[in-house]
Amino acid sequence: MLSGEGEATYVVGVTDDGGIAGVHPDAFSESMDVLSLLAEEAGAHIENVETWGVDGPAADAEGEGGIVGVATVREGTVLEDDDHIVVGTAGHVDHGKSTLVGSLVTGQADDGEGGTRSYLDVQPHEVERGLSADLSYGVYGFDEDGPVRMDNPHRKGDRARVVEEADRLVSFVDTVGHEPWLRTTIRGLVGQKLDYGLLTVAADDGPTKTTREHLGILLATDLPTVVAVTKVDLVDEERAREVEREVERLLREVEKTPLSVDRHGVDAAVEEIDDTVVPILATSAVTGEGLDDLDALLERLPGTADPPDGEFAMYVDRSYNVTGVGAVASGTVKSGRVEADDELRLGPMQDGSFREVEVRSIEMHYHRVDEARAGRIVGIALKGVEERDVERGMVLLPRDADPTPVREFEAEVMVLNHPTRIGDGYEPVVHLETVSEAAAFYPAEGRLLPGDTGKARVRFKFRPYLVEEGQRFVFREGRSKGVGTVTDIDPA
Repeated sequence: MLSGEGEATYVVGVTDDGGIAGVHPDAFSESMDVLSLLAEEAGAHIENVETWGVDGPAADAEGEGGIVGVATVREGTVLEDDDHIVVGTAGHVDHGKSTLVGSLVTGQADDGEGGTRSYLDVQPHEVERGLSADLSYGVYGFDEDGPVRMDNPHRKGDRARVVEEADRLVSFVDTVGHEPWLRTTIRGLVGQKLDYGLLTVAADDGPTKTTREHLGILLATDLPTVVAVTKVDLVDEERAREVEREVERLLREVEKTPLSVDRHGVDAAVEEIDDTVVPILATSAVTGEGLDDLDALLERLPGTADPPDGEFAMYVDRSYNVTGVGAVASGTVKSGRVEADDELRLGPMQDGSFREVEVRSIEMHYHRVDEARAGRIVGIALKGVEERDVERGMVLLPRDADPTPVREFEAEVMVLNHPTRIGDGYEPVVHLETVSEAAAFYPAEGRLLPGDTGKARVRFKFRPYLVEEGQRFVFREGRSKGVGTVTDIDPA
């Protein structure tokens, strides 16, 4: 560290004479754990780890090869971020959600063909077809000189640089506009700990059925929302104003108050936005119109996440395996905070049990962080569990927690749309936190009609989950949909 001016490189899996030998993945993980402890004692941290698989004597009985790894150790503690909001996008397919976010996080104008969308769509077939099929993520930030953006979003290190340099961060959870993937959109809007929603409406198309559906989901979860009228470069001023009036009428229909940022300014939008007041602004990712106002709004909007002094909890949205690190659980921290080396519980498993695990490390947008707190989208590397055993809908809790998973609970539900009536045994998919599970409904009065609000008993079809009183959820089956609030927990 001294000779490298605060930076050192640590190589694993190479012999003293420079030969490539590799080490077993378990030994590599243990080596990284030891290195992390040594770095901490030296007032440093592991900044980055790159690995390569090799054949050789380190291969195990199943034929899994060894690993050669290079770790970069850097002076100073790992980043701790203080100012951070998470924004979930919504809107009809081709209304420019991903393109708008791509232009925000890079500062680059779109080419008119949705080119900046590729900075978020992670699958080749999504880029080729121009349709997002799963949740994707983006980040940019602000310092005293203004926006801090990504130069090359395809480089993990560039995202990490933004996290490191910015004083305030804005993370985007970009959802899916195509109707067949509405379930994924609901998962993104309900399962993430969002601070705000960003609904896009294209000026050349106007509000659609999907627009109304996504707006309903945003408002059903009491999420403060901003509406961006996109693609105003494709229409004349009168058409753009007509679409804005359509959006205003749509909001008033659901008893919300529209606030035009063009007329009233960013200051008024920041002061007034809540679950009843919805700012609207006209934008173009091609010409840049409205993006400065959107920047200013996102820079100043206050965080809404719970304070980090409660008990830690994070529902798992996805899991993956990192070579040399092991199982990683990704999601948005619901409450409290967690640090590396903390001992946690993970579950419930199929039988309702919880497994003891330990936090190996934490990353936020590919940057190692000291801790994760409420509202942060992070990946938590775990010791003591295989990636195949980590599933969406599970939750991470402190080791001393005493969770009681349930198969059934009681709820107050509102039927937003249904062709006939809901009776005993009605079986939609319930979206609660990151849980997406078929469940049977048993209305207290025997049935619920469209527009009705009433009590119902809800029973998960396949397995128990951790459910708490007061949690909001969305249920959907075909064109039927509704919302609910958990009112009573009845352990199975």
